[in-house]
Amino acid sequence: MEYQFIDDPLTGSAIAKFSLDHEVIGPWLEVEVGTDTDKLSKLLSAIADIEAEKQLEITITGNEYTVIFNRGDVTVQTNASMDGLEVLPDSLIEEGIDFDLQDSSSCGREDFRELLLSWAKFVSKK
Repeated sequence: MEYQFIDDPLTGSAIAKFSLDHEVIGPWLEVEVGTDTDKLSKLLSAIADIEAEKQLEITITGNEYTVIFNRGDVTVQTNASMDGLEVLPDSLIEEGIDFDLQDSSSCGREDFRELLLSWAKFVSKK
């Protein structure tokens, strides 16, 4: 999993850029986690609970994204998608919007832990 954290040149906010297979994780970090140390602690605790086998699966649902922790990996997925639509509305087709965006990304628990620690370090400098 490749990623890069940068400061938005206009707002100064933290931006997380990810490789194509993990692109959902970037906006999740920005929107659902941000600089909230309590959320970061809760996420790290979820990983520890799974590793200690206190729980087999933990789901944390946010406003726009859900994170699912299990023994094998961690999945970040959007709460809303267009998967259920059989036909796109004409107005959306006319606008030429690309709806082939990934709506979930997965990675190993250890990679996810390292990601969270790296994000915490980056945003703590703000």
